[in-house]
Amino acid sequence: MAAQAIKSAQTEMPRPEYPRPDWQRQDWLNLNGAWAFRLDTEELVSDFGSLQPTDQFDSEIIVPFSWSSPLSGIGRDDKGTGWYKKTVTWSPAESGSLVFVRFGAVDYRCDVWVNGIHAGSHAGGYGSFEFEVSSLWKRDEENSIVVRAEDFDRSSQARGKQGYGEIRGIWQPVWLEARPQTYVQSAKFTTRIDGTVDVKATIVAHQAGEAALKFSFGDQTVQHQASVQLEAGSNTINTSFIVSDPQLWSPETPHLYEGAITLTAEGAGSSDTIETYFGIREIGTARFDDRSYRWITLNEKPVYLNGTLDQSYHQTGYFTYPSDEEMRNEIYLLKRLGLNMVRIHIKPEEPRKLYWADKLGMLVMEDMPCFWGNPDETARASYESEASEIIDRDFNHPSVFCWVMFNETWGLKTNPQGGGLTGEQGQPSSYLPETQEWVREIYRWAKQVDPTRIVEDNSPCNYDHVETDLNTWHFYINGYEQVREHVTEIVEKTYPGSSFNCIGGNVQTDAPLMNSECGNVWGFLSGAGDSDLAWHYRYMLNEFRRHDKMCGFVFTEFRDVTNEFNGYYRLDGTDKYFGYEEFVPGMSIADLHAADFIVIDAPPCQTVQAGGQAEVPLLRSSYSDRYHGQQLELVYEVWYDSLGIRRVSDQGTVQLDWNGFGVAPIASPLTINLPNEDAVAVLAISLKDADGHVVTRNFITFDVRSGSEDGVYEGEGRFVNKPVTGFSEQSFGIQWNAIQEQKANGGGAGQFVYDINLPSAAEHAAIHHLDIRFEASAKRLLARNIEGAKDRAHGIDFMHGASANVEYNRNTYYMTDEERHESRVHVLIDGERVGSFLLPDNPADSRGVLSWHYQEVHNLLDEAGSYGYLCSVTLPSRITAKLDRSRSFKLTLEAEKGGLALYGRNAGRYPFDVLIQLR
Repeated sequence: MAAQAIKSAQTEMPRPEYPRPDWQRQDWLNLNGAWAFRLDTEELVSDFGSLQPTDQFDSEIIVPFSWSSPLSGIGRDDKGTGWYKKTVTWSPAESGSLVFVRFGAVDYRCDVWVNGIHAGSHAGGYGSFEFEVSSLWKRDEENSIVVRAEDFDRSSQARGKQGYGEIRGIWQPVWLEARPQTYVQSAKFTTRIDGTVDVKATIVAHQAGEAALKFSFGDQTVQHQASVQLEAGSNTINTSFIVSDPQLWSPETPHLYEGAITLTAEGAGSSDTIETYFGIREIGTARFDDRSYRWITLNEKPVYLNGTLDQSYHQTGYFTYPSDEEMRNEIYLLKRLGLNMVRIHIKPEEPRKLYWADKLGMLVMEDMPCFWGNPDETARASYESEASEIIDRDFNHPSVFCWVMFNETWGLKTNPQGGGLTGEQGQPSSYLPETQEWVREIYRWAKQVDPTRIVEDNSPCNYDHVETDLNTWHFYINGYEQVREHVTEIVEKTYPGSSFNCIGGNVQTDAPLMNSECGNVWGFLSGAGDSDLAWHYRYMLNEFRRHDKMCGFVFTEFRDVTNEFNGYYRLDGTDKYFGYEEFVPGMSIADLHAADFIVIDAPPCQTVQAGGQAEVPLLRSSYSDRYHGQQLELVYEVWYDSLGIRRVSDQGTVQLDWNGFGVAPIASPLTINLPNEDAVAVLAISLKDADGHVVTRNFITFDVRSGSEDGVYEGEGRFVNKPVTGFSEQSFGIQWNAIQEQKANGGGAGQFVYDINLPSAAEHAAIHHLDIRFEASAKRLLARNIEGAKDRAHGIDFMHGASANVEYNRNTYYMTDEERHESRVHVLIDGERVGSFLLPDNPADSRGVLSWHYQEVHNLLDEAGSYGYLCSVTLPSRITAKLDRSRSFKLTLEAEKGGLALYGRNAGRYPFDVLIQLR
């Protein structure tokens, strides 16, 4: 996939679409593609006023990709100055038009020359900018454009989280655009759900005179015209119109009013037409009923934000997507998970990706990029300039509902003493009072320039809000009890007047409580690694939905990146498999994101006695009025796998009156009957509407234990369990046991040999049939299995993309995904082969119930979530006859090169070791 993207970018014009579908003119020329290039890595010039364009170029670069990225064709992660040159012949369609050269973004300081004359300068890595070059442009002749882009990673630069792949030089599209002499520079739409649309437009007029500003949207169903009197130069125009029967924008119904603005000015010669759009929606916060705290609202109704953190990073384009289709697919992949919100992390998003968020329906929390040095005067001025450009550019996107001004106090600490990952909680004094007041000023400034959106001062991991519309916090904790206790503590400490989660003597208001980063990628004793997130994710979301105060979360993260393997998807977009559908038919991760949800207020797995009962409390959580006033049906079933046969120990229905927003207990807990044998039992629930359609699904599990040494299983005869780690010999090149000696691993080809003693004739009469069952998977060897684990301290270099060396991490056990690692295992009785099995993979996901339930340390994982496949062999009668006499044999499990893992009673998903059934 990566190689294909590189080839495509080098042979075709990359990103041929107009870069700003939210503000598009028809007379333009795309300048993406091949430019002459030279990279100087030494910082030689400090006097920018004396700069002259160079004519020395030694290579070619593909714009709009950062020179550090593979898609640029350069692929050098070097600080320095990039020189670009392109020659082009182009004339506007109208002879008197103005010519602009426009840049989506250039990192960091940029100078532009047209035909050898300096056209302008810009500083900042994320904002869009343009230069009017009409007087320099040769119509119907060849023109030379030279760009100088300097990026030396200065500490005052707003860089964000670029370390995964540096943004260097031009990294968003470049294009030429023609406009009439009098044109609309910008128009900001502010909408209300009653259909009122207020417009604040800026018009640049060539001369004074009258003009007509026309708005035509929704296939001309929305028409408005304003007559304006213009002065020469810049003019601010305010006008309003009303949309009758307004169709509101939301993630479920992302209705856009698409159309155009046309300016016809007296004596201008031609009109200026801009294709654009707006969505009618209102973002806010409000109290409901007698609550003392607010929820986030969309169109005056509560909205529960199921969100994820998006690093917006591509493996070949880095922070520049190779194609518009891939940006659209990003939003699609979010929506198929049932998510309704994404937090774009420490950077603004590209306009075309925001367009797809608008078009497909995805709420966006957009961060400002941080600087990494001290918050001195230079850094503050640079930050303020970029923040202004970002808010101005993205104001009209209905998908953007929140601006996050800072993250985890990055860049806000003065002379920090260490390299802590998230801002050094032990040294809060370095977040100085004067810096806190600057953050307050930034929050208030953002509210002033954009009162239509929620603004957060700082998305904190150090409990250090100053003044904010959102009361958010971050946590990275693994373990059900630990997560439950932590979330409960946060909720209990959250109330108006509480000093918790604030700094500098500030206290909480009634602002909505929301988690803005969570997950299990950090917080382990030995760093971040790949492990099954499905188990953790489900109980974490149950804990969030228990609390009426909480109105959303941001899970880290959408895709894996270079040092974080906690994505819903791999970095290349391939799937991970959560396994929920095997617990509840039809269930996917989207069920956990339903606006109407059933909380199972119980651990993800409990150890219980066979044949007993369990009481399970339930809660209803509703953040949609779709079913209010209706009766919904809760359908439940307790099922289990009995040696490969699906059995049910209990089932039933409960009728629920579904009324009101928020969280409330369901009157009576479920009392369920458990199996009479050793089993992993599943309580599967589905909430259905009056038509039988499923609203949401959920489940928990039980390790049902009989207490018998050999276990109790439904079936004739007698059972003998042989511990998987009780082998008498083994011949693997690498062998070790895991999960408290409940799992045996063999790397590469080899054998596990077991001495099996059967009951004597006195204990069990004639043996007519003998079945052998075991749970097994392939065994993928990681670097830590071969060379040993290598622990790594959590340092700030992780935030700059330093490799986590994931295969050396002791927590790593690759979650089930599209990549398969198969093995073939043969079963031998006293040297004679009696069966063979192809083990498809070495999986780990929520199906590995016992491997999760019996983890000894919550934040130091031992092959958590791993499980295998049920293998069952019935011995031929000739061998059974022999064993009836001998009452003992050697059982050999022989693996080919894919290795072998065997799961015991307290590992995997089947509650037995090597199980022999005699009949």
